[in-house]
Amino acid sequence: MDAGKPPKMRSDARRNRRLLLEAAGEVLRTEPHRAAMPLIAERAGLSVATAYRYYSSLEDLLNAYLHGVIVALRDYSHDCPRTGKALFEDVVHEWFRLLRLYGSAMVQLRAREGFLHRLRDNDVVISTVRDAWERPVRSVMRDIGVPDEEFDYALFLYNILFDPREILDLLDSGFSEEGAIRKMVATYYAALRGWTLNSPQPCRAR
Repeated sequence: MDAGKPPKMRSDARRNRRLLLEAAGEVLRTEPHRAAMPLIAERAGLSVATAYRYYSSLEDLLNAYLHGVIVALRDYSHDCPRTGKALFEDVVHEWFRLLRLYGSAMVQLRAREGFLHRLRDNDVVISTVRDAWERPVRSVMRDIGVPDEEFDYALFLYNILFDPREILDLLDSGFSEEGAIRKMVATYYAALRGWTLNSPQPCRAR
């Protein structure tokens, strides 16, 4: 076997995983109420047994789909050369672009636990969200003057405001994308300032 080529099974595995993720996205967009492993496997052209070989459950597969979108955002964020608020706003634009492509499928997915719980529990998806937004959010925090120890809560506020459901709802209500971005970014900055102003202050020695 040519040592320079990956084993055939590895190539097949990548292809099958891709087919399953694409099929999951299609089902979530068009028939979310029917989302189940047999239907997704059928749409992917694979057997149910093969589907379960790669993803142990429907939840595992759907989380992998969501994770793939966040990984794309993370990669964009890491490669973005901007700094400060310009960095944050550029990544927000990319998030809106991804939501145009994948948002209708993403809104079908919702975790049972809260954001902070999942963040502190090292949930794979939320850890990737943190990785995607850490540099942009910290850049804004420095610009506004938010202490570093508030980072988890700054990320929490981002998650509330930039939830795919709420963004798509805003766009469906008649806002242009640029108009929605301006409103959401300004609101996020104001929320960060408000959070900082209302954070408990350390006791001072008399």
